Amino acid sequence: MPPRARKTPLKVVTETTPAPRSRKRLTVRQAAESGNRRELLVAMRARIAADIDDPNTPARDLAALTRRLSEFAKEIEAMDAAEKVDDIGAAAATPDEEWVAT
Repeated sequence: MPPRARKTPLKVVTETTPAPRSRKRLTVRQAAESGNRRELLVAMRARIAADIDDPNTPARDLAALTRRLSEFAKEIEAMDAAEKVDDIGAAAATPDEEWVAT
């Protein structure tokens, strides 16, 4: 019996659905030239992570690299959170209507 093909779940796409993120990793230079701040932060995060993993990276540089990696991760998370809209966030952003007592 042949193996079964995996079925990916279908998603409803609307006008407000964000475009899928690119799976291709950009270099820092390519990301900087793209003008997309998130892509630049992701590329810099990947570059710094590679430097931290490199056994030839001087020990004196690890603390600064780790701190920058953490800062980039927080910035990316903040951008992703701001991009995500849920029912509570949408309700909180809805202005109140004037209420007239009768």
